[in-house]
Amino acid sequence: MANIVITYHSVNHHTEAVALEVAKGAEAAGASVIVHNIENPVERLWSDLAAADCIIFGSPTYMGDVSATFKKFAEETSKQWFTQAWAGKLAAGFTNSGNPAGDKLATLQSMSILAAQHGMLWVNCGVMPSVYTGDGQNLNRFGHYLGLATQSANGPVSETNPAEEDRATARAFGAHVAAATARWSAGRTNLSSAA
Repeated sequence: MANIVITYHSVNHHTEAVALEVAKGAEAAGASVIVHNIENPVERLWSDLAAADCIIFGSPTYMGDVSATFKKFAEETSKQWFTQAWAGKLAAGFTNSGNPAGDKLATLQSMSILAAQHGMLWVNCGVMPSVYTGDGQNLNRFGHYLGLATQSANGPVSETNPAEEDRATARAFGAHVAAATARWSAGRTNLSSAA
């Protein structure tokens, strides 16, 4: 079973709503998922990350990049970076902002660079935009490929939760990452037993 940890920052619960949809998709695909909001990290955060086969990073896009809280978390991973403790794990990322574009690509790039510095392997969004598939679901409506990008208007999450098509895209993204992690983990196990 794929062991996935979703570690994200969310102030107004919009990015949290996306994290929970990603978790639903990954769990439906058979993964074991642990979700951590790094706004209030719990003691076991670091041990959960150490045990993960895949880490999915999540942050709102603020001023064209990850939030300051997510950046602080990224800098706190320097101990793991120095020892390359996460090398060989899979990684993926998602972001949410109030704008349809809002420079979310820069946020996803920051996360993928963080993963690369750790020696991790990046898993893309894996969800083709509905405009090309013709499925009528409006999935990946903004056409992001590096990771998952969603949009919700500013305001209380109860009134401005990400649109259903973004939530459905988040579930599909979670399932895609879970499937990739299961394949990667099985391959690593087979390689280890053959050695």
